Amino acid sequence: MLGKLGRNDACWCGSNKKYKACHMASDEKIETFARQGHIVPPRFILKNGEQIEGIRESGKINTAVLDYVAEHIREGMTTEEIDRLVHEKTEELGGIPAPLGYEGFPKSVCTSINEQVCHGIPSEDIVLKDGDIINVDVSTIYHGYFSDSSRMFCIGNVSAEKKKLVDVTKECVELGLAQVKPWGFMGDMGQAVHDHAVKNGYSVVREIGGHGVGLEFHEEPFVSYVTKKGTEMLLVPGMVFTIEPMVNMGTDEVYTDGGDNWSVYTADGLPSAQWEIQVLVTETGYEVLAY
Repeated sequence: MLGKLGRNDACWCGSNKKYKACHMASDEKIETFARQGHIVPPRFILKNGEQIEGIRESGKINTAVLDYVAEHIREGMTTEEIDRLVHEKTEELGGIPAPLGYEGFPKSVCTSINEQVCHGIPSEDIVLKDGDIINVDVSTIYHGYFSDSSRMFCIGNVSAEKKKLVDVTKECVELGLAQVKPWGFMGDMGQAVHDHAVKNGYSVVREIGGHGVGLEFHEEPFVSYVTKKGTEMLLVPGMVFTIEPMVNMGTDEVYTDGGDNWSVYTADGLPSAQWEIQVLVTETGYEVLAY
């Protein structure tokens, strides 16, 4: 399945190290799990040291752009203004906004308000109002490497119900992150996220989840948050993916706006919240690359 290399051959990952000093031990573990029937990551999604460093630098820009948004977002601002802030700051820092033109997406950032679950398109006609909650989803290309993270922002006097949704969703991400460990499973993280959301009376969107990211905007695996511990893909050092559950106050059912073919809404019109971080699986645990 994985292809056999000699101990002293160059490692398949492109690190220029000998196989025995690089991925040999990891590959042997992966083969053991595969023989037991587990889903294991394909080699092409495992990042080497040079690639990880490139993704890490991209992530620094992505995080800085979200920090910049946090400093400027306010009631009365249009989502088009947020788009301009993100575009200009990303370019100032040497990056390229990854969403712009991606599969036809027309803007540099996604802005999703209240019952919008994700992929909201910025507009001069959409003005942030007192009591709104908004997800700002930033993605960056830097020297060919991709990063992706998002944050929720509470505008003005947000109701206690909406504030709890925002806070619990962030807690879901933190609890999921704590389950990211080498030789664990993606389902360990997924169940931690789902259990916390349900415990608080919420639901988690099933159709849309996280994804691998780093060399491309969207890579394997698809990351679900309605999974069970001990299932889904084996977590292996070098994997990079997002944790980004979409937590709904009501039903988990969603629909896509037929007008723009991008914006996703809750089926019952109740609010949704999402936080997103980009995570690297390391030899000892995890590293957050963008938040």
